[in-house]
Amino acid sequence: MTLVSSVSAQQAVSVASGAVARKALRRHRLAETFTAWSLAGPALLLLTVLFFLPVFAVFAIALTDWQFGASSLTFVGLANFEEVMGDEGFRASFVNTLLYVVIVVPGTIVLGLAIALLIESGKSARAFYRAIHFLPFMATLTAMAIAWEALLHPTIGLVNQTLAGLGLPTANWLRDEGTVLPVLAAIGIWQNLGYAMVLFLAGLKSIPQDLYDAADIDGADLWFDRLGTVTLPMLGPVTMFVFIVVALKAFETFDTVQVLTQGGPGHSSEMLLFTLYRESFQYLRTGYGASVAVVFLVIVVALTLIQARVMDKRVHYQ
Repeated sequence: MTLVSSVSAQQAVSVASGAVARKALRRHRLAETFTAWSLAGPALLLLTVLFFLPVFAVFAIALTDWQFGASSLTFVGLANFEEVMGDEGFRASFVNTLLYVVIVVPGTIVLGLAIALLIESGKSARAFYRAIHFLPFMATLTAMAIAWEALLHPTIGLVNQTLAGLGLPTANWLRDEGTVLPVLAAIGIWQNLGYAMVLFLAGLKSIPQDLYDAADIDGADLWFDRLGTVTLPMLGPVTMFVFIVVALKAFETFDTVQVLTQGGPGHSSEMLLFTLYRESFQYLRTGYGASVAVVFLVIVVALTLIQARVMDKRVHYQ
């Protein structure tokens, strides 16, 4: 009996200890959960208020015929999206935006990398050249657009005066359908060039010198051999990041169009964000403008994911 009682007592103590341990584990998990939500809660609340709720509101408005300032609205379903798909103005702005992106993104990457390589190869005044090339990215784009408007003026602008002085043909750069989009793209490249240059400079600093030494031993001692075998492969992650960021900024172009061209002449310089602004705040067709915003969001997200997937397969990570 004594032995049985002792075993029973040990079992009871073991069960009690297990129950206490389980309770302590549950309290520990609850404390961890509370701490995690306390830390993540404010950021999640801000993300919900500033992003998810506005996106949901835009989707909801896109399904109505609401006009800005109106006191009533009617549910119209997908009618706004059907109108967007058949709108020649929207198609023109979509094509213009794609052409703009196709010019700006490669131009920014190539010139940004070229300037970064030149600065990195220099022996003096590196900080000065970095600051000079980065200034356009820091400047207010609207103010810079006004400066560009003065430079490109058809009669008194410095660009045409310089061309005329050299005996070259001049043009009305911002009023000619054949030149307006390339000119806007050139301004976009100029604006983003410093940002790309700084990122490429950081990427060049992170490349180990041992790789260049190994390339020299293998016979890749010329600059273009080193560029193709070491520099460009090691800059893959930076190039991918620059590509995506510059592409997103190019899709979001609005300031230069608003200040310089107002989408003209015709629809030759109209961009997607300008179409959204014009329909929503000039024509007060807020429901239709919201549907343009939804289509724009879907296009940008889809193209960004495609870019990331395609480029990620070709990127070498250290």
